[in-house]
Amino acid sequence: MKSRIWISCLLLCLCDEITFLLGAGTVRREPISEAGQVNEDTRLLKDFSDRVQAYVKLHKRLEASLPPLKPTPDPAKIVSHQQALAKKIQAARQDAKPGSIFTPDITERFLRLIRNEFQGPNASHARATLRQGEPVKIRLGVNAGYPKGVPLTTVPPTLLLNLPRLPPEVEYRIVDHELILRDIKANLIVDIIPKAIP
Repeated sequence: MKSRIWISCLLLCLCDEITFLLGAGTVRREPISEAGQVNEDTRLLKDFSDRVQAYVKLHKRLEASLPPLKPTPDPAKIVSHQQALAKKIQAARQDAKPGSIFTPDITERFLRLIRNEFQGPNASHARATLRQGEPVKIRLGVNAGYPKGVPLTTVPPTLLLNLPRLPPEVEYRIVDHELILRDIKANLIVDIIPKAIP
């Protein structure tokens, strides 16, 4: 008799729990806590780092397939090596599009960092750094060469401190209002965040 009562109570509790969990067929979403936001930021930064590392791995593999560039004072040999590496990378990434590294979620996180920089206490210094470069209006493309004659505008140092660190093969650059990820040796645009700079 006691076991029947115990089983009945257990079934009633289970039914109540199931009803509570199912609610009226809706799922409540709680706002992301500060700890949840930190975990999300960590996940996004790891995703970004993994994507950059995958690109660098490709870069190194393709560069290793070229004859090594020996130290030379001849700029033509350096440019020739750079163009050969760029062609190999472009062929390997022929389907590359904006967002291959700067995914929408990663872009959103970067935009938050950039907005904070350009609206915070260092905003005037950041803008002054950008004004030092010549203003340019040019259309950029992922997997395209960095345009000849366009200055390599420095990213404000205070912004660089807040962006994820990069391996030596790539760098951040700003062209007009775009933040780009540039392959240094191949002189290629790896990815772009359009209208990133306010």
